Amino acid sequence: MADLVEDLRFRELIHQMTDPALGDRLRAGSVTTYSGFDPTADSLHVGHLLQVCTLRRLQEAGHRPIALAGGGTGLVGDPGGRSEERTLLTEDELAANLAGVRRQLGRFVEFGDGPADALLVDNAAWLRSLDLFAFLRDVGKHFTVNQMVAKESVRTRLARPDHGISYTEFSYMLLQAYDFLHLYDAYGCILQVGGSDQWGNITMGIELIRKVRRGEAFGLTTPLVVKADGTKFGKTGAGTVWLDAGRTSPYQLHQFFLRAEDAMVGTYLRHFTFLPHEELLALDEVTAAHPERREGQRALARAVTSLVHGPAEATRAERAAAALFGDGVAGLDERTLLDVFAEAPSTDLARSRLDGAGEPLVDLLAETGLCGSKGQARTAVAQGGAYVNNRREDDPARCLTAADLVADRYVVLRRGKRHHHLVRFA
Repeated sequence: MADLVEDLRFRELIHQMTDPALGDRLRAGSVTTYSGFDPTADSLHVGHLLQVCTLRRLQEAGHRPIALAGGGTGLVGDPGGRSEERTLLTEDELAANLAGVRRQLGRFVEFGDGPADALLVDNAAWLRSLDLFAFLRDVGKHFTVNQMVAKESVRTRLARPDHGISYTEFSYMLLQAYDFLHLYDAYGCILQVGGSDQWGNITMGIELIRKVRRGEAFGLTTPLVVKADGTKFGKTGAGTVWLDAGRTSPYQLHQFFLRAEDAMVGTYLRHFTFLPHEELLALDEVTAAHPERREGQRALARAVTSLVHGPAEATRAERAAAALFGDGVAGLDERTLLDVFAEAPSTDLARSRLDGAGEPLVDLLAETGLCGSKGQARTAVAQGGAYVNNRREDDPARCLTAADLVADRYVVLRRGKRHHHLVRFA
């Protein structure tokens, strides 16, 4: 296995390190490391995936990861990466979100009692019991307002006088610094990893450990993940791409990565997969020489879907993707069929229309709007441009019956290469 630091560099995962000696410390023996996840929702999303993968890489290299769920800081809200104040969560909302995040983290790292087994902690366990005056004396006195205002997350907000920053969010960096100190004391944690927007918070924790314990600690940040145009990664027209199958299906996750731009697929392969270096370099070459094959995108989608939802779901997603323009639609189960055609227009019709001689295909093409009229529909069928369940039809007299139903309820109509319509018979 490649040296961890060399591997992180190869994968373009090191944005900043607080001390170049960190590489030697990681090579010298096991290091306890933490990364925090504030439970702003009951699921992690692909924006969290980079840190989750980083913790897994550290564990696979023999280090002990701590996943910190921010049950305490989640009540305050991190100003980092935000242009305006977060909406504060109620305690019930936070508890539900914490439960969801805990379940998901267990898919990526191994929890247990061994020396390299991951720990899952909730900072509410120590933050809720803090005495205000003790906190101000023991933590607040070590930092000047000048230092805090100079942090990028604060400066960005102060530059927008229409929003500003509340004292609640301004205090977040002190709470995160105290988290690092607590983990240093309780578990010997000396490394915090996070996105580049966390640099200011991480360095404050290191400084607090140095001042209060005269101890050595380190920080490592990863780059923020963006699309080729510089916009936020993990957003689509339908919203956030979640790691929970109930919010974003395995097929939709697979499609999100399958649609990665050629300019970004090499970066995403390095960031979100555990493929060996030589395979990544080979995928770089084939993407540059034959982008139309989309081999990099297919490898990326398969690897990430397997990581998040398991190999069986990745196989199902690949089969569903192939069915979109192949003749495998008839073999899809209902859930997968609805995932595949979630963005296609749909129509509900009475099942009785399939009785007897059945429903004329020409009538359905016109009624669903795939063709402008029955005359256009007849021409489309006669010219081989109409499909039922992705199988070409060339008989204008063709009628649909119950035998054409997929999952006993659906028919997929298609005109040309890309115009699909899902008909639901009930």
